[in-house]
Amino acid sequence: MAYRVSPLPGQSGFGAIVTELTPNDLDKEDVKASLRALWIDAGVIVFRGLAGGEESHLRLSRIFGTLQDHMMFRGQPDYHPELIELRYTGEQETYEVDGEDRGAWLPWHSDLIYTDRINRGGILRPVVLPKSGGETGFIDRINAFNRLPEALKARFEGLNVLYLPDFDATHQKYGRAANLRLTRTTARMQEAIAQKLPRTIHPLVYAQPETGRKVLNVSPWFANAIEGMENAEGDAILRAAIEHLVRPDLAYFHEWQPEDMVLWDNWRMTHSAKGVPTDDQRIMRRTTIAGDYALGRVEGAEAFPDALRIEV
Repeated sequence: MAYRVSPLPGQSGFGAIVTELTPNDLDKEDVKASLRALWIDAGVIVFRGLAGGEESHLRLSRIFGTLQDHMMFRGQPDYHPELIELRYTGEQETYEVDGEDRGAWLPWHSDLIYTDRINRGGILRPVVLPKSGGETGFIDRINAFNRLPEALKARFEGLNVLYLPDFDATHQKYGRAANLRLTRTTARMQEAIAQKLPRTIHPLVYAQPETGRKVLNVSPWFANAIEGMENAEGDAILRAAIEHLVRPDLAYFHEWQPEDMVLWDNWRMTHSAKGVPTDDQRIMRRTTIAGDYALGRVEGAEAFPDALRIEV
């Protein structure tokens, strides 16, 4: 094989590290097929030492699917439809988390869960790394489902979760970080909060199409209620699912090196960003791999003309 595979440090339940991959390998059909199979098996892959910067970033991403833009970044300065920039330079929104001010902090979530069509995945690459912090966390929801008690597996089957597009993380209803406070907002964040998008609906459990393995399909950020059970019983079910998902032993936190690229399967992975000191910088670039697992829908979709449906 053209590359070497090793496990993630400290996490045996999912993931892989790929080394010794070169730009020339990205055109080889056998390499592309094996990388796609590894992605389905592992859920998240750290590519370490792949040369070529942005060009390799885009070429590697296209191995796993068609690239798309991201609805939250359209119209931003220097917009690239296939490569979004996640920028913290001391001017963006900040949160106080457990008494510490952080920029570039994000709670556990799945990308675009607040839409009816969830992108398949993405590849993240650092451009400017902070002096400290900046780790990205990943939790595999297949591994999380397998670790559930049998009674909860049975209880969660057949239920759907309602997601509310509220982009202020201090409003998070379940799994919210302790002592969380928004310390600086931005016009872009306020614009996102003001959109008043409808809720979306996704199954709490579904089977990975390629393998049949069950996925505990819940995003702590944006989770609002169990469909048809907006009561104490539904709240308890959703809280139990999220508290199980965010257990520390189920997580892997990636400590970035300058040439790293990290691919994740957004249909099964939950991720987060630990953040950086507010006087530091962190600039990342990310591709978005298109896809639709065809299980999401908009609440009350019949009331929305096509022009008002959420588009990704």
